[in-house]
Amino acid sequence: MKLRITPLNIITALAFAFLMSSILQTKPAGQHFDMSAFYKFILGSLILVTFITDLIFRFTLKDIKRIWIIELIFIVIAAVLMVILQKLA
Repeated sequence: MKLRITPLNIITALAFAFLMSSILQTKPAGQHFDMSAFYKFILGSLILVTFITDLIFRFTLKDIKRIWIIELIFIVIAAVLMVILQKLA
């Protein structure tokens, strides 16, 4: 099995590292970010969704170049929708 790095893999790894650093954080004084348990749960759910989405893209598309293009478009659309929803709320 070949190791294929994709954009959703990178996003998932960064989000997972952020979640773990917020969970394992010991000192509340001088911390740079503070997440409630609800936001940690939401971030964990989004990590699971991006992981499953990446698996779906891998099984449906065999060409690594196509996977990169489709996943980058998916990430851009998701980011634009998040910004629009933040402006509406």
